[in-house]
Amino acid sequence: MPSDRLSNQIRRLRFENGEMTQQQLADKAGVTRQTIIAIEAGKYAPSLPLAFRIAHAFGIPLEDVFQYDGDANPSRPGPDSAR
Repeated sequence: MPSDRLSNQIRRLRFENGEMTQQQLADKAGVTRQTIIAIEAGKYAPSLPLAFRIAHAFGIPLEDVFQYDGDANPSRPGPDSAR
């Protein structure tokens, strides 16, 4: 089973942006504070549109907020593999 993991820098970014609260980020991203808490804690992976809204709230690229730590399993065909 692959061990895909999405990590994030949300907590650090909130504090680097004037100690932005989780509620303020939630308001900017259009979600609840509970959603931000779950994403920040790594318990929930956001949808792609939500990930972009969070990055936009900080004014930085998506990859500066979220990092994908996927299991590079060579036995599993990737999206570019011929079948």
